[in-house]
Amino acid sequence: MNRKLRMGMVGGGKDAFIGAIHRIAANMDGLIELAAGALSINPDIAVESGKALFLPEDRTYLNYEDMIKKESQLPADKRIDFITIVTPNFAHFAPAMMALDHGFHVVIEKPITFTLDEAKQLKKKVDETGLILALTHTYSGYPLVKQARAMVQEGVFGKVRKIWVEYPQGWLSKLSEREGNAQAAWRTDPKKSGKSGCMGDIGTHAAHLAEYISGLKITHLCADLNVMVPGRALDDDGNVLLKFDNGAAGVLMASQVAAGEENALKIRIYGEKGGIEWAQHEPNTLLVKWLDQPTQILRAGGNYADRLSSFATHNCRTPGGHPEGYLEAFGNIYRNFALTLSARIDGKEATKEMLDFPRVEEGIRGMAFIDNVVESSASTTKWTEFKV
Repeated sequence: MNRKLRMGMVGGGKDAFIGAIHRIAANMDGLIELAAGALSINPDIAVESGKALFLPEDRTYLNYEDMIKKESQLPADKRIDFITIVTPNFAHFAPAMMALDHGFHVVIEKPITFTLDEAKQLKKKVDETGLILALTHTYSGYPLVKQARAMVQEGVFGKVRKIWVEYPQGWLSKLSEREGNAQAAWRTDPKKSGKSGCMGDIGTHAAHLAEYISGLKITHLCADLNVMVPGRALDDDGNVLLKFDNGAAGVLMASQVAAGEENALKIRIYGEKGGIEWAQHEPNTLLVKWLDQPTQILRAGGNYADRLSSFATHNCRTPGGHPEGYLEAFGNIYRNFALTLSARIDGKEATKEMLDFPRVEEGIRGMAFIDNVVESSASTTKWTEFKV
């Protein structure tokens, strides 16, 4: 590629949290430029946001339909290459389908859609078009998460037996959705967020991380969802027992009413010979625990590249001791997507490291997780089969 990839954004206008994160991540490696946007359903905010981001007036659109139609009619050397969708959950499916129908690749904020059926329709469209869809399950972008995955899948610890994953937050400990908090308002609204609150928002991240690192699939679960803050319409807390396809047992906890917590995502996976422990609060550190040896500490960017997998080193950006965090992990998903797309445009084959980013299949499993957890929690049956 002798140019940057051109990105169009749906949503993410003025004062939108996740839109700014996506733009930073996309810009991090100089491979992508924001070329067009339908940044808000409010026309005034859409125009203001376009100006603030220095978009040309004729490529600042008032709705995604106009952007997709008009961009698809531009010459190949002008039109956008892909569309990033950073709207609330209920507004993911339609722009994604339309983008794919008009030949644009897609990056989409998780969860992938509003319902499992929509996710399946999206996969069908991806399969039909052969286009690339990336899903921003951010935590899979951390170098030492990739290192943990490589070690588990290489069989270093033997057969996996136990998985613990937890994601406590405290930001919804009050009824913030009625106090002017826009992020809380849509996330706790069933019409915008979907059938689950906490489990849909952060429980899906925990479930994805458990499957991503272990290489296993959830087959059965037993869930307990709770509404801890009176007056809230969706769950803000939950606990799930898990069974995996190799017989391993798991425990998943997600809560947004753990007062005082920030984003305390943590995972531990144990096999026959040892296991790993990783926490987002210390993302550059991976604890490697052994049955008959002292615990090891692996560090991202450490002066022992030969001890780290190619997937970990491919996603390290700085020398050891320079913290790499959430934005860099987000950036790794965009970089791998961009490198894969650029290779395709150039008629080259992407490496296995480039191809390591979440896709539509992970999106379907995320939506299935939400459905199964909600069904299990409402059921009088102890265990329910995980249906996709």
